[in-house]
Amino acid sequence: MIDINLIRENPQKVKEALAKKLWETDLTELLKWDAERKEKLKIVEAGKARQNTLSASVPQAKKNGEDVTKIFAEVKKISAEIKQTEEELAALETKIHDFLAELPNIPDDDLLGGGKENNKVIRVIGEKPSFSFPLKDHVELATSLGLVDYERGGKIAGRGSWVYTNLGARLEWALLNYFIAEHLADGYEFILPPHLLNEESGYVAGQFPKFREDVFWLDGLEPKRFLLPTAETALVNLHRNEILSEDDLPRKYFAYTPCYRREAGSYRTEERGMIRGYQFDKVEMVQYTKPEESDKAFEELVFKAENLVKKLGLHYQVSKLAAGDISHAMARTYDIEVYIPSIGIYKEVSSASNGRDYQARRGMVRYRDKESGKTKFVHTLNASGLATSRIFPAILEQFQQEDGSVLVPEVLQPFMGGIKVLKPIKK
Repeated sequence: MIDINLIRENPQKVKEALAKKLWETDLTELLKWDAERKEKLKIVEAGKARQNTLSASVPQAKKNGEDVTKIFAEVKKISAEIKQTEEELAALETKIHDFLAELPNIPDDDLLGGGKENNKVIRVIGEKPSFSFPLKDHVELATSLGLVDYERGGKIAGRGSWVYTNLGARLEWALLNYFIAEHLADGYEFILPPHLLNEESGYVAGQFPKFREDVFWLDGLEPKRFLLPTAETALVNLHRNEILSEDDLPRKYFAYTPCYRREAGSYRTEERGMIRGYQFDKVEMVQYTKPEESDKAFEELVFKAENLVKKLGLHYQVSKLAAGDISHAMARTYDIEVYIPSIGIYKEVSSASNGRDYQARRGMVRYRDKESGKTKFVHTLNASGLATSRIFPAILEQFQQEDGSVLVPEVLQPFMGGIKVLKPIKK
């Protein structure tokens, strides 16, 4: 949630910043409600002060033999006025809260405005793989190698689903084990969160209210719950309504979960197979940091996500996203994008993002500053580390051989029982 003080101090600057994120808004009404709120607070405070003065005068009035009936009548009248004003104040605060809850995070100043067309590739790692033989796509390779059964996946779950089989299941699990081992070695704490989350978790993460209909809701549960679209949603809620010690920061977590999303792929060539689906596996990293350390934490997350791809030996690029292409709750994002040879384009396998204090304000996640003793909002950051549903196809396509086999990246071989080559199955 945006700090309302930023809007009070410079509404035009906030409006222009949000416009870079393709979010047009009029802050006039909000500022009007805010001014009314301040006036009503003054009325309530003045009324309570008057009540206290009158109540304090009763003993002396009685002592002086005065009739205190009028005093009690005035106190009662003031009490009724205060109650009415407090009701009006609550209604204003609800309107202010709901307005702020809809606003996206303010993008960092250095980001270009606009959407995908203004994303900027900042580095390319490795050379595009070239082949002296006819290229096969990952769907054909996964099928011929007996790694994925798309037909039976569709039969038991519908379009946008698949079944990992035999060495395909082992390759998927090898990827996850590789990611987990790397994060443990870097001192991150391993979390296995629930997959069913309550509505407040979606709100704190910044996915609700705007994207409330983009998740899978489960009927018949009270309170209402939804399937997590990413482990970030759970991890940024771990310390909701908590005050951490400064010595507790940074907190570094990672989680493995399947992820569930309503929007699966289309029939477009670039979204065939497992490029997009209703369910996919992902390891997610999240950090809670002090504000002055969040830029450093962001660079760390980008490096970690990027290094996972690099050690697999894959060709990839890193893009700095324009303000309009970063998610609702984030202030900046770099995408690590792996090359898919059959379609000649790069697909995102990790988004590393800094949410600044946006999610922390929504979830009241604070820390106590040792020097001042005051509480401050933490910054939250996240990065995929990594999602497998595009890494898997990239491995098949980039490491395919003329005989239809696929080389297993060296870092995965220990998790594959030493298997170095995936060979076509005999029919």
